[in-house]
Amino acid sequence: MAEKDTISMQMVREALLQCCAPGVATDEVLSKVGIAPQFMAQADARVPATAYARLWRLLARRLDDEFFGMDPRKLRSGSLAFLCRSSMAQLTVSAGLESGLSFLSLMLESMQASVIRQHTLAEIVLEERDELPRRAFTYFTYWMIVHGVACWLAGRRIPILAVELRCAKPDFCEDYSVMFSDNLRFDRPRTRMIFAADYLDLPIKRSAEELNRFLSRAPGNILVKYRDPDSLARRIKNQLRTLPAQRWPETEALAKAWHMSASTLRRRLADEGQTYQVLKDSVRKELAIIWLADPDISFADIAARLGFADTSSFYKAFRKWSGSNPGHYRSLIIGA
Repeated sequence: MAEKDTISMQMVREALLQCCAPGVATDEVLSKVGIAPQFMAQADARVPATAYARLWRLLARRLDDEFFGMDPRKLRSGSLAFLCRSSMAQLTVSAGLESGLSFLSLMLESMQASVIRQHTLAEIVLEERDELPRRAFTYFTYWMIVHGVACWLAGRRIPILAVELRCAKPDFCEDYSVMFSDNLRFDRPRTRMIFAADYLDLPIKRSAEELNRFLSRAPGNILVKYRDPDSLARRIKNQLRTLPAQRWPETEALAKAWHMSASTLRRRLADEGQTYQVLKDSVRKELAIIWLADPDISFADIAARLGFADTSSFYKAFRKWSGSNPGHYRSLIIGA
């Protein structure tokens, strides 16, 4: 399981793949940022997110490229700062995203993006010029920048309903699920991120001081602040996923299973900004999204699997979770 505020060594290997020669050069870079070079040979090693952020900054300075050398053009040093500065000058998250994506499309040769709004859902779509898909790390690094900046502009996490990618599923995927969404779909016709359109209408109210503070902590703040909650909340969600919804324990039984009192469970979840009800709703939403992608599963079956009394209750809950009704979401996903 991915640990809180740590990054898999696999992401370090991916970051070094196109921008640092193996051997002495790699060892020197890793030592400079506080990562033990011997970790390169350890499949399950993890490093602090702050160390990965230092690696990102060091490579960006040396290469004059904030995108790990993964595009024919460089995303020159200072690009993230310019992207944030131009985006925060807009009135809404929608306008800020459009400004930021336009800038990235100018800077990167093979990754052009746009925001598409379809009623209650929004998607950021990558139109790629390359016939062959990029590696998963390239896509997720791009989404890390775009989603992180969008969340900062909004002043809150923007929940991701789904991320679809043209590439095949990589052997390593867990950190991506933690950072973005459990609903990652590979070998799709195009690469896109889907979220509720309501977030596009949020106003942007960021000051110069907030910008300086954000940039001084980037990209470490992007890596950890806006990802899904980890720790106890995530472990409980993992437990719920293994059980039918009808067998999900009540608070008291759950607390007993975790060897604590119900009040302690509530307090620890509150410390993570969570409640047990929110976690249950989150898992129901994740499962609903997965099952809605299968046209052979009816809405009535999904409602029953999720423990709803009837289909209308499921419709009402899904709209509350995602800002969209299940039929619209299914037509968007399957119609891609």
